[in-house]
Amino acid sequence: MGTIHATLLYIVKDGKVLLGEKLRGWRQGIFNGIGGKIEGTETIEETMIRETIEEIGVTPTKYEKVAIHYFGVYFKNEPTDLICHTYIATEYKGTPQESHEMKPQWFAFDDIPYDRMWSGDPLWLPRVLDGEKVITHIEFDAENNIVSHNIETVTTFPE
Repeated sequence: MGTIHATLLYIVKDGKVLLGEKLRGWRQGIFNGIGGKIEGTETIEETMIRETIEEIGVTPTKYEKVAIHYFGVYFKNEPTDLICHTYIATEYKGTPQESHEMKPQWFAFDDIPYDRMWSGDPLWLPRVLDGEKVITHIEFDAENNIVSHNIETVTTFPE
């Protein structure tokens, strides 16, 4: 079992959230936040910014960490620990654009397409959109069904 360290970013503006439809690779066809794996000696924030620029062409300028997820997933048919640091940005430079990886789309909070997202997202995303900070532990089976979950509200995150 390997471990992947990654980031996610949700841009929030005027009561809407920007999601990206995955156009290729792992979990193609689902909506998710913008992000990806840490490369080399990057910090978590450097990864989040780089991935956002690469995937939708914008640079987050005002953002806050809102979650750390400890996901047990299947990546390339292998059980994998995915540690995902999640942010919400309220300001950014540029205009969201489609790339070869992501097609960005705005959704009102009441119209988020949870049926086309990771099965665990409805458990925590509404909470962070309401201003909570959370640490999640969610185990998935090979078909992305939740096997177990625990979500804790926190005021700070461990270093």
